[in-house]
Amino acid sequence: MSIFNVISLGGGLALFLFGMNILASGMEKMSNGRAEKMLERMTGNIFFSILLGAGVTAVVQSSSLTTVVVVGMVNAGILKLQNAVGVIMGANIGTTVTGQILRLGDLENNANAGLIMQIVKPTTLAPMVSIVGIILLLMAGKNTMQKLVGETCLGFGILFQGMFAMEAAMEPLQQSETFRNVFASLQNPFLGVLAGAVVTGIIQSSSASIGILQALSSTGAITCSAAFPIIMGQNIGTCVTSLLSSIGANKNAKRAAMVHLYFNLIGTAIFLIGVYSINAAIGFSFWDDPITKGGIANFHTLFNIVTTCLLAPFYKGLAHLAEITVRESKKQPVEKAEISLATNPSEGEKNVLDPRFLSTPGLAIEQSHVVVQEMAQYALENFRLSYSLFRSYEPRIAQEIQKREHEIDVREDQLNNYLNHIGEGELTEPEQKDLTLLLRLILEFERIGDYAVNLLEKAEELSRAGVRFSDKALEELETICAAVERAVTMAADAFRDNDSVLAAKIEPLEETVDTMENLLKLRHIRRLKNGQCTIDAGLVFLEILTYIERVSDHCSNIAVYLIARKNGSKMLNRHEYITKMHKGETEDYKQQMQIFMDKYYNALPPEEA
Repeated sequence: MSIFNVISLGGGLALFLFGMNILASGMEKMSNGRAEKMLERMTGNIFFSILLGAGVTAVVQSSSLTTVVVVGMVNAGILKLQNAVGVIMGANIGTTVTGQILRLGDLENNANAGLIMQIVKPTTLAPMVSIVGIILLLMAGKNTMQKLVGETCLGFGILFQGMFAMEAAMEPLQQSETFRNVFASLQNPFLGVLAGAVVTGIIQSSSASIGILQALSSTGAITCSAAFPIIMGQNIGTCVTSLLSSIGANKNAKRAAMVHLYFNLIGTAIFLIGVYSINAAIGFSFWDDPITKGGIANFHTLFNIVTTCLLAPFYKGLAHLAEITVRESKKQPVEKAEISLATNPSEGEKNVLDPRFLSTPGLAIEQSHVVVQEMAQYALENFRLSYSLFRSYEPRIAQEIQKREHEIDVREDQLNNYLNHIGEGELTEPEQKDLTLLLRLILEFERIGDYAVNLLEKAEELSRAGVRFSDKALEELETICAAVERAVTMAADAFRDNDSVLAAKIEPLEETVDTMENLLKLRHIRRLKNGQCTIDAGLVFLEILTYIERVSDHCSNIAVYLIARKNGSKMLNRHEYITKMHKGETEDYKQQMQIFMDKYYNALPPEEA
């Protein structure tokens, strides 16, 4: 084998891995994170967990990716350890799909294949699929799904071109006695397992290492007895990725990674004992025959299915074994409420914004939604408490508001950092729009929190000065604040439920608040002129009204962004949207406006004569 063959082999391997990466990336993007999101809806049913893990892995074409996501979910407290066991087992089955696709290469040796089989042969199918892929990419324009289908087809074609290049480069090895002797030595099962584990651990993909082994099988030098232990070792080697991803995670995440390792170690031990015992007792007729691509794919699938069937009833035992290996600290730390982006969070801390999710943007965005919802709830609670302080200032409540404001600020920083990292990856158009939406909403909810603190500061200022508003003024404030509180609640709920119908009701309420603010300012100016209110208290009252009205403005902004995202519109200018809405007021808009006017505007106390 010359240096040129080695170069060709390296180029073929590069094409193969690149094609596999494009294929997996395209499949994952087409799922738009839905496959990974399904893992969040796990039940305690082990068999359903296995099926789900297999299905997700078949879609994303990577058991490593699935297990890393599972480790992240366990670390974030989204999945329980026992639920994760079934998903990990299923992931091992799902990853065998790639080998079954690559076995199509065996059709090349079938000279009697009919027309359909001739078309299905990789030397025919791969170029055809590649041509379709490049045509779809060139003609896709702004059609995201067409681009992804084209990308996936192109990845499929490149994958097989890499396989062809590797096979061609290894042709001289067919006559090499040294090469045959190397693989003859691997008939020692322990050396074979070690070799498979090391190679797979280096490239961190069992699918890729299986593909390389299938390419090597074209030399005819690899026998079944040499291939079987290598395939078992490849399943162990793929655990390296999940073990590395668990570094810095909490104990349960480390246990999930250990479950993956134990599953493959125990499965390998069972198969080694079983296969070699049966061969010693009765002998396999194919034992010393050269193995084909199909034989490699079938054994890989058989190993994972049989191991899963044997160990599935003992999934709790696997979880317990992992718990024994990764023991709890003697002193349990207190669970923290704060979410951290650190790669080494404290034990017991729920790291919802886990960096492991960044490899699956759809899931990372979904987790960011959870944190933005927390911001929304904190902002709502702070606003509700802040205006209660004007009637009776309580330092304890003021401290609660400040604490929540700190949590809002922390989440804002974490989310901006996390979403920027998501944006650095390759996103589909819907994911990019979701990312933009979240970045806008973070700012809006954070500003609502800021205005709640402004109201707190005004209440504190009045309390220090010993000034108190009249009962009439307090009643006016509480009425307009109740309307704004309703707007904040509607904004938070509309975001949580992705409810554009509810979001559309916010603008009529915001317009009601504007009308109330104008009336109350006029009333208060008259009270100032009539000497019914001091200048200092009067100016504070007007500032408070401004803060309250601006909160409703931010709720209106949130509604506009949600409606635009739901409708797929690029129009995100709030004033443009409101102008259009008011120019063409519908009956529904007028009806909602009347409801809010009756409920809040007409509920204002009558002005004193």
